[in-house]
Formats: sequence, structure tokens, C-alpha cells
Amino acid sequence: MAARDNMLCSKSHEYVYKADDNYFIGLTDYAIEQLGDIVFVELPEVGSTYTKGEIFGTIESVKAASEIYMPVSGTVLEINEELIEKPELLNEGEFDDLWLIKVSSETFEEDNKDLLDYSTYKEEVE
Repeated sequence: MAARDNMLCSKSHEYVYKADDNYFIGLTDYAIEQLGDIVFVELPEVGSTYTKGEIFGTIESVKAASEIYMPVSGTVLEINEELIEKPELLNEGEFDDLWLIKVSSETFEEDNKDLLDYSTYKEEVE
């Protein structure tokens, strides 16, 4: 998918990619596989502002609960409401279509320096 071409991934297994002037943030396929059957997703309110590395949400599976970290600083413009209602979709779909939040970021260029492109990330986690 085209999103993977410009996707950057964090060592804590979140991804970010730019579309238009906004950034979509979600969990990598590796993170979803490690969690197992996802049963709950907690996401922030629209308008919330976070700095890089800050916790913005929680995800729970039948195996574990995990915090979700911001890969870049930004303000939440939209959340993926569908995943609040049906968190199990993360187990079923293409992970890069199942973004968690859409943000605006003024500091993306500075914040992304320690992020990995998707192919490098995949090599590191395999």
C-alpha cells in the first residue's frame, strides 16, 4: 500500500505517515501480532496536544494491555471512531488502513529523526 512507502516507525511499534498536510498514527503489524486478539482501544479527545514520546492511548488484548506513545508531537484532529466501537478490526484488516489518530504537527521534521522507515523497521523486529 502507498502509506507504507512513506511510513516511519518507532521502536515502541507505532507508525506515522503523512497524507496531505496531516499525519496518521497507528500500531505496526508487528505490534498487533504481538498483542494477539485486541478487545479494547482507548484514544484521546480531539483537540488534545501531545509531545513526542508521551502516552496518548491504551490498547488491550486478551493477553496484555499496552500504552500507545506519540511518535511525533502534535494535536489530535480526528480519532478512528470505528476502532473504539470495533477494536477487533485491528486483528482483521490491513494495519496501515487502521490508523488510530490523525494529527497536525509543526515539529514533524525534527521529531522523525530517530524513526525508521518501514522496511528497516521490519528487518529489526524479525
